[in-house]
Amino acid sequence: MAKNEYFYGTGRRKTAVARVRLMPGNGAIIINGIPYEELIPRPEHRRAITQPLLVTDSANKYNVVAKVEGGGVSGQSGAISHGIARALVQADESLKPVLRQYGQKAQRRLHRSVTLTRR
Repeated sequence: MAKNEYFYGTGRRKTAVARVRLMPGNGAIIINGIPYEELIPRPEHRRAITQPLLVTDSANKYNVVAKVEGGGVSGQSGAISHGIARALVQADESLKPVLRQYGQKAQRRLHRSVTLTRR
């Protein structure tokens, strides 16, 4: 890997959008320039953010730098998790089945139904 190489993933949930970069490192997670322990107060949201790294045994292999906007804390943590999962798949395609098994879909597709009413 080159010195400045990173893997990029965009995550979305509800109205939150996260731009996530994975870089080789020791496992630090920085969100909007702040360590995630200071920014995310609830343990369940922290768990959601770190889940893709834990299920793929990548927690100490990469540093995560994310910029997130929109939505609330729950939507933002889900968007970051989604972005991490997509970046991990970009780094190693063989992780996709593992992420799907644990409910982390590397690609989410929106399904919108259109309801037609006749009068």
